[in-house]
Amino acid sequence: MIAQQQHGARHALTDELHARPYATLETPTRAIHIAVITGESAAADVADRAHLAALCDRYGVEPPDASIKHFSADFSAFRLKWERHTEFTAYTLFVTGSESDAAAGPVPQAWLDAMPGELLVATSVTLVKEEGVPDVPGSGRFSRDSLCCTAVSDGAALVWTDFRIHEDGFSRFLVIDRGLSDRRAGRLVQRLLDIETYRTMAMLALPEAQRLGPAIAETGRRLTQLTVSMQAAAGAASDRALLDSLTALAAEVENLQAGSAYRFSAARAYDALVRARIAELRERRIEGWQTIGEFMDRRFAPAMRTCLSVADRLDRIAQRVNRAATLLRTRVDIAVEDQSQSLLSSVERSARRQLALQQTVEGLSVAAISYYVLGLIAYAAAALESIRPAVHAKLVTGAAIPIVILVVWLAIRRLRRRYMRDE
Repeated sequence: MIAQQQHGARHALTDELHARPYATLETPTRAIHIAVITGESAAADVADRAHLAALCDRYGVEPPDASIKHFSADFSAFRLKWERHTEFTAYTLFVTGSESDAAAGPVPQAWLDAMPGELLVATSVTLVKEEGVPDVPGSGRFSRDSLCCTAVSDGAALVWTDFRIHEDGFSRFLVIDRGLSDRRAGRLVQRLLDIETYRTMAMLALPEAQRLGPAIAETGRRLTQLTVSMQAAAGAASDRALLDSLTALAAEVENLQAGSAYRFSAARAYDALVRARIAELRERRIEGWQTIGEFMDRRFAPAMRTCLSVADRLDRIAQRVNRAATLLRTRVDIAVEDQSQSLLSSVERSARRQLALQQTVEGLSVAAISYYVLGLIAYAAAALESIRPAVHAKLVTGAAIPIVILVVWLAIRRLRRRYMRDE
């Protein structure tokens, strides 16, 4: 035993690889598969588990605990495989020895009717031996116009299907066993069920693509008009109006993307799963009949290309809107910078005028203050001259002129520097 501390999810991650084992099926067997859209909410999960628990209680089977998303059990009359996926829940019943096409098999109809969610997939796979198989095209079991017949599993089985919903509400597969082992039969049936389920889940994106097509075309037309208007627009007011229109258009495109991104992303994933399952069938063509892969290439692949094309168009529209908005914002920013530069130049000129005016005022202030101070000195000198005739008042006043002017100028300069330092 390894003593080192283990990651808490180590066993859970390893168990996940073995969470969906293939059933081992004896021939003849019938598989009844139902998939319902339930969503991702906690309430839907609770309803699913309660519905499964009701069936388990009816047959005396221990129901799974709340943490399990995959469950298999033997109900005596049938085996049940239950799977809780991200947005749908799948129920698969295996009835050994049944070759009838009874829709519900041994499951109570009331339990089927009470199944939570919206029914999206209902299909049955009948596995029979090659001996005694009636003429399939003439049996009325399938529709001839879309009938597929293909050899699979290196020729160990034949598969017939028409991918149609019949009167009983089920689509049908007929698998003719030409030497399948129990495990290979289980893998083959599961692959056919996966193809039908994931094909239908992927097709959920088609109505969304058809709905978005006209909206994307209208958005492209409006964007073209706005782009043309950008070339003819002149002035900040026009640019702001265009920018507001582009911003509103970008919000609409973002809303379209938010509402469809999950569906288109899921369609890509489901499409990849369908292609993988078809490749795993290892089909061999039967002369005169189309294979499942050929049918999907003609009927399913165009629908997926339409969905992916609409998703790509929506992405390109979003990129175009962003580029146009970026260009317009750049133009608006340049205009704002030009206005700011003009404003700064105007402020600079005003500051220069204010400085010149301030210097003029300072000069006048020096002259005015010096004049008053010299006047006081003249009065004082005159008074002193009356007492002492030797003192010449005018001489004293004239000599004081440069000294007073210098002192006043130095005082005003010091006062201005102190003010500037405080600022």
